Formats: sequence, C-alpha cells, structure tokens
Amino acid sequence: MLDNDKKKWYQTEGKNADTVISTRLRFARNLNGYPFPHLMSDAQKKEVNEKVRDALIGGNSALRDSFIYLEADQLEPVQLAAMVERHLVSPEFASHPTGRALLLMKDESVSIMLNEEDHLRIQVMGSGLQLDELYDTADKIDTLLDETLHFAFDEELGYLTACPTNLGTGMRASVMLHLPALESSGTLRRIAASLDKVGATIRGSYGEGSQSSGAMYQISNQVTLGVSEKDTLSNLTQITNQLIALEKKARAKLLETEAYQDTIWRALGLMRSARVMSSGEFAELYSALRMGVAEGVVPELTLDRLSDVYAKVQPANIMEQYGKDMTPQQRDKKRAEILRNEL
Repeated sequence: MLDNDKKKWYQTEGKNADTVISTRLRFARNLNGYPFPHLMSDAQKKEVNEKVRDALIGGNSALRDSFIYLEADQLEPVQLAAMVERHLVSPEFASHPTGRALLLMKDESVSIMLNEEDHLRIQVMGSGLQLDELYDTADKIDTLLDETLHFAFDEELGYLTACPTNLGTGMRASVMLHLPALESSGTLRRIAASLDKVGATIRGSYGEGSQSSGAMYQISNQVTLGVSEKDTLSNLTQITNQLIALEKKARAKLLETEAYQDTIWRALGLMRSARVMSSGEFAELYSALRMGVAEGVVPELTLDRLSDVYAKVQPANIMEQYGKDMTPQQRDKKRAEILRNEL
C-alpha cells in the first residue's frame, strides 16, 4: 500500500525554487542473461521482478525498509494514472502494466520501474535544482543493485540498453523549469531551437512527445554515449543556470506592467472563488500565481504550498482520492472545491 501520510518530496521547497520546480535523474539498466523486456516471456519478467525486489528490499539490504514493492497489474488504472501525474511512472509503463512492477520509496523521491523499456529504470527526484545530490543517491542505489544483479555492460558501448540512444552512461538527467516570462515573450522558441547544439533538449511537462502545461518545461541531456556522467551534469547545470538568468530578467520586465500584476491577482481571486475549474484553466491560472508567489507579489502563499496543491488537483489524483468513477464535470467541481479550501 502507498504511504499517503508520509510527507512527499514535492511538498518541500528546493534550491532556485522560484524558477526550478524539480530535478530528476534516471539510469537505464539491464540484467545479464535476459533478453530486453519486449522479447521476454511472462515467466522471465516475473523472474526479473523478483530478483530486483529481493536485491533491494530482501535480506540485509540497507534500503529494505525504505521501499514498497507494487505489481503494476494489481493496481487500478486510476492509481497508475495518478502515478504518471506525479512522475513516478511513465505513460508507457502505465498503459501496459502486465509483467511490470514498481519499487517506490515511501516519500516518492525514488521510483524503480521494472520491465518498462529496460529491466530497470532507476529514477530519483527532488525539489529545486539538485543534480549532483540526486546523482549521488542514484549512484548508491545503482551500485548496491549491481553488486547482486550484475548489469549488462560493454567496455566500448557502456551500459547496454533496449534503445541505442541510451547506450553509454544510460543516464538521463532533467530539470523541470517554470518559464512563463520567456514563453510569453517568444524567446523560448528561439532558445529551444539552439539547445540541441549543446547536447540538450527541451520537452513538455511529461517528457518526450508531451506538450507544456502552465509554462513548465523539461530540459534534459540528449547524449549518453562517449560522455561522462560528470560532464553531462556540468553541462546541464550551466544550461539551467543560463535559462534561470534569462527568465529572471524577462520576469522583471513583465512585472513592471500593471496588466501582469492584475493577471496574478485575478488568478488568485478565481482560484479562491470559482465553483468549477477545468485542468486547462487551472494550469494557466497556476502559472501566473506561481510566478506571483515566487517574485513576492503574493507574500501570503509559499511555493511548497502551491506544489502540494498542484499535485492534489490533477485529474487522476482527484479520482484516486474522491472516487474513481468521477465524470470530468465532477472533477472540475471537486478541483474548484479543493482550491477554495487550500488557498
């Protein structure tokens, strides 16, 4: 069972929280002696799941009491959808749960997807900008598991992965940024076009193939082969810091206008009084309010408070909490009610 009473990582405020919502670091790993998941039998998938489970939370593992083990096909669709919204699992993992499992740290800061595209996707998340800190955590878990499981590795190609684009380090690092001022000015489109020249890419809120919602964007590394983890993290940190500086400069200009000040206060007013609110309307209002709180225009609220509210009003998280058979109209009413109570 999920531990809903334990404080989650996204309920805390991190470094550069005014612009950086979260950081995520992921390792793709596979076990020697098994085909990649898309070629595995059900019996092989079960065997891999049990091996990884026992390596992490069995015996004398130092982490045995920190994780829970969940078989994906034993979870209800609404639970899986809520996990996608909280970035614990990928949309692909949730859409085909058979033979898959999840090892989840109780504060949801670490999730290990089993038998998605690779045997393991070790994912570590934290609030604010903390690439080096998350790497240390991921590396310790990776080392602990490798001692027992013996990951597939080649001296020339590095870690062997189902998709060639992950060969090498098998590491994807990403930073979720809130960039309303750069988006509003149109500058972000020009920046996005040049990022691939420096080994990075910009995507929507849920990664590859997704659209931005509420001016939230993921910046992540593109290259995993022929480059070290340290160099990857250093490059992504430099890019992130440059984007932070550009966003802050654009915000200062935007906040000079009375019109945008009015947009912020209208967003707060609507969220405190509306009786019905769709996901799309909430995303736009939330973006304006978050910027207002980050820049001290609305001093009565905090960013960690807003992040907590953001998670609570996502569609599947509403249904997980208040009724899995809710219609979109019922969700919109409940979302407005939650916002009135929370804000």
